[in-house]
Amino acid sequence: MTASLVLAGCDGDAGPSPEPTPDAPVSKARLTFGVWGTEDELASYESMVEQFNETSETSRVVVEPYPDRDALAAALTDEDERPDVFLASRSELAWLREENLNVPVDELLDERGVAFGDRYSRAALEAFSADRRLQCMPYGISPMVMFYNTELVDFDRMAERGLDVPTEERTRWTFDQFEEAARFATRKRRGIKGVHVDPTLRSLAPFIYSGGGSLFNDAEDPTSLTLADDDSREALARTLEVLRDPTVTLSEEQLARRTPLEWFERGRVGMIEGYRSMVPRLRSVPGLEFDVIAMPILDSAATTGDITGTCIAEGAENIPAAADFLVHALSSEAVSEVARAGYLVPANQDVALTDDFLQPGREPEHASVFTSSVAAMRIPPLIDVWTELDAAVEPTLEEMFTVPVLDDLEEITTRIDEISRTVLDPPDPTDAPSDGSSDDSSDDAEE
Repeated sequence: MTASLVLAGCDGDAGPSPEPTPDAPVSKARLTFGVWGTEDELASYESMVEQFNETSETSRVVVEPYPDRDALAAALTDEDERPDVFLASRSELAWLREENLNVPVDELLDERGVAFGDRYSRAALEAFSADRRLQCMPYGISPMVMFYNTELVDFDRMAERGLDVPTEERTRWTFDQFEEAARFATRKRRGIKGVHVDPTLRSLAPFIYSGGGSLFNDAEDPTSLTLADDDSREALARTLEVLRDPTVTLSEEQLARRTPLEWFERGRVGMIEGYRSMVPRLRSVPGLEFDVIAMPILDSAATTGDITGTCIAEGAENIPAAADFLVHALSSEAVSEVARAGYLVPANQDVALTDDFLQPGREPEHASVFTSSVAAMRIPPLIDVWTELDAAVEPTLEEMFTVPVLDDLEEITTRIDEISRTVLDPPDPTDAPSDGSSDDSSDDAEE
C-alpha cells in the first residue's frame, strides 16, 4: 500500500499531495487456545497468552479452558467449537489423525525458524510424529517416577542400620533397594504401608520394560499384549513379590475408603508412582515431606510417561496466525512462564534445566529426576483404543494382584494377552462366513 501511494505521488499530472492521515487500524486475527488443568495451570496459560497479545500486531488469542482432556476432545469434534490451537495428549494422536482434526506443524514451524533438534529430545519429537510428519509440537514430557515420604523412607536411617540404600545422589535405585525401602517404611502397628502401585498396564509397564520384557507384540501395529512372554512374565514375577504383598501394600479395604494419593497425603503409605502434575497438590499438604526418585531398576532403567503437545486444528480460520502463536508458546520465555506453576515438565530442554522448572529450595529436592528419566522413557505404539484396552484387562490385572495364592502366573498372563486381542485385533466382520457358506460347510460335514 505504501509503495502504491509513493508511485501515485510521482505522477506529474497529479495535484498537490493530500494531507497525511492516520493509519487505519489493523484488524487482528482472533484465535482460541484450548487447554485443560487446575486453576493455577489455567492462570499460567492466561499469563503466557497475555504476553503474546501485548506484543502481537496481527493476532489476539483467547484461552478456552476445559475441565479435562475429555471435554477438550469433545470440543474438537465440533467444527463450531474447535479451538484453533490446542493441547493434546500423545495417547490421542492416533484419534486426531483418524478424524483429521489437526494439521502437521513441521513445515509451518520450519518456515518460522524453529530449531527442532536443538531443544527437544528425539523421543519427544518421535512421540508426536506420524505419517512421516511432525503432527504436533511436544510441549510437556513427564516421566513416571516414584514419590516417597522422606520421613517413612529415610535413607540415612536405613544406611545406619546397614540396609541397602541408593547412592548419595539418590536419584536412581535398584529393585532390591526399592523392596528394602518398602519394607522399612511399613509400620504394621500404625497401619502404615510401604508402597502402592496401581494394577494397570501403565503402572506395570516400567517394571516389565526394566526387566527386559515388552508390553506389546509390535512397536508399530500391535495385535496383542505380551505379558506371557518369558521376559515379561519373569519381570512380573519379581515385581509382584513386593506389589502384591499384603503386609507392605494398601489393602482393598483401605483403597475402598481413599485413593492411594490421599493415603500418601495422610502419611499412611511410604511410596506411590506418579507424575510432575502431582507436585503442587502435595506441596500444599501441611506437614508432608516428600521427594522423588526414578522408577526402580530390575535390569535396565525404564519408565513410561505422560506426553502432551501443542497442535493446530484442521480448519483453523487463520493457520499462519495460529503458527505464529505456536512459535511464541514454544519459546523459552513462554514455557518458563507456565513451568513456574509447578505442573509442567517442559519438553523444551533449555527450560527443563533452569530454576523455573527445578525450583530449588522447594519440594521435591531431586526435581532433576523428572528430566533425567526422560532418556529412559519407552514410547508405546500409537493406538486409539487405550480406554477399551484398559477396561478389558483391568479385572484380570486386579485378580493378579489380589488372589491370595497365585501359583500359575503363566496362566493368568496368557489370559490377559488373549483378552487384549479382542480389542487390539478383533475379528473382521467381513471375514465371517455368509449364511450360504455356513450351510455349505454344514452339508460338507454331514457328507
